[in-house]
Amino acid sequence: MRFTWRTEWPLWMLLAGMFVLAALTWPSAPDRIPMHWGVDGQVNGYGGKLEGLLLIPLVALILYLFFLALPKLDPLHANYARFAGAYTLFRFSILLFLALIYLLIHLWIRGYRAPVNMVIPILVGVLFLILARVLGRVRPNWFVGIRTPWTLSSKLAWTKTHRVAQWVFTILGLGLILSGILRSIALLIGVIAATAVGTFGMIFYSYVVWRDDPERIPPSVTLHTD
Repeated sequence: MRFTWRTEWPLWMLLAGMFVLAALTWPSAPDRIPMHWGVDGQVNGYGGKLEGLLLIPLVALILYLFFLALPKLDPLHANYARFAGAYTLFRFSILLFLALIYLLIHLWIRGYRAPVNMVIPILVGVLFLILARVLGRVRPNWFVGIRTPWTLSSKLAWTKTHRVAQWVFTILGLGLILSGILRSIALLIGVIAATAVGTFGMIFYSYVVWRDDPERIPPSVTLHTD
């Protein structure tokens, strides 16, 4: 899979924007910067200037480099060319999510108290909807998608599990958006619980499809002889 400036410049802009914002804010930034909020939208964790202004940009940069390296590290690297657009969307959506959270922190630094208990669930919900779209286009690989021993050894299990995952992520995303709009802690907790149930459900479903697939790859058996 080849990366070109046409696919990378939006990601470069997001990364550069975060570091430029950090540099511009540094001289006037307070010593205590909000870093964590509770489900009620109140700040319950602070960091210093170094952590508050550079942690998210550095995490974003590390993730960007990591995502660039994944296709080269993956034994199934040839498949990345078959979902190159989806992979670019996946990388962009992750960086955009981090950039928006970073912007939220800067708004708080400048005295604009955005309703975090509404904004963050909505942002996570939109991210889930984007990931649902990505999952429908991802081809077998070792790093991106629903990777279980069964999806990695059965094309049928991979395909069917990701079709189900699209619906699961879509429902969870809509639930998160609704919980943010309503600012409902109960609904948010319900969606988090549903995420756990959905995750285990997809894992079990991948096993069921694999078990019934006559073309599955059987596990290797090593015989030891004395």
